[in-house]
Amino acid sequence: MSSRKRQPSLAQLRAFDAVAEHLHFRDAAAAIGMSQPALSGAVSALEEALGVTLLERTTRKVLLSPAGERLAVRAKAVLAEVGALLEEAEAVRAPFTGVLRLGVIPTVAPYLLPTVLRLVHDRYPDLDLQVHEEQTASLLDGLTTGRLDLLLLAVPLGVPGVSELPLFDEDFVLVTPLDHRLGGREGLERSVLRELKLLLLDEGHCLRDQALDICREAGRADVPATTTAAGLSTLVQLVAGGLGVTLLPRTAVRVETSRSSRLRTASFADPAPTRRVALAMRTGAARSAEYEELAAALREAMAGLPVRTVHG
Repeated sequence: MSSRKRQPSLAQLRAFDAVAEHLHFRDAAAAIGMSQPALSGAVSALEEALGVTLLERTTRKVLLSPAGERLAVRAKAVLAEVGALLEEAEAVRAPFTGVLRLGVIPTVAPYLLPTVLRLVHDRYPDLDLQVHEEQTASLLDGLTTGRLDLLLLAVPLGVPGVSELPLFDEDFVLVTPLDHRLGGREGLERSVLRELKLLLLDEGHCLRDQALDICREAGRADVPATTTAAGLSTLVQLVAGGLGVTLLPRTAVRVETSRSSRLRTASFADPAPTRRVALAMRTGAARSAEYEELAAALREAMAGLPVRTVHG
């Protein structure tokens, strides 16, 4: 068969994958560190090798042809498998070396990264840890497409093809203005949440969804989002300004409440509302044994934090 004479090269597939993603030759070339003429030539060579037109080129934009739409999915899968092959070889050759791209949610990053970074620096000095702070949906997309290797986030995720390595459970604490009637109280019933003016993070933060779940469990139907914040620091400042109260995971309390003298905290009666934090990896990842060892080391390192470690 003639199609067997000229196999497409990985360089051609990478060029096509980049164009399919960016739909722009200059952006695609920049993304993979290739000159624009070389990129264009690689895609043309791939079209010739496959005997199909992949792109519809106009003076203003680049579009995928129907064949290009179908084959772009295959090209991405091939490149992902090649990446997994290289990763497996690297893992066999020398564990805890090379690059590890860790994704972390914003409501975990400021409070747990010091522990993670110290552990990696001390125990895995040859590991090139690269950290990406993003919201959960973006992290999961990065994990499934191979852009990220490992995630540190709140679970459960319930995503097919993603395995969770639980690290710890932590309680939520109610943060109030200094003069609030519940400030400093212990053993609060969750039912108090039915009547409070609760401030939340913006849409897209899993902590917002967890807070809403806690409110629903307490018998509250809805939380009107009259004021929201992009991050916990802003949220806590809004509380200090008297705009309402909020829920913070216990790992965030010391960092965030130290920013203002106009705050108090209150704790819930057992069982307090909690969240679970875990590492998440692609099921069957080449480096899964490393990730499990890292999870065990993190549980040990986090013993000094206000959490309850969970063994997977």
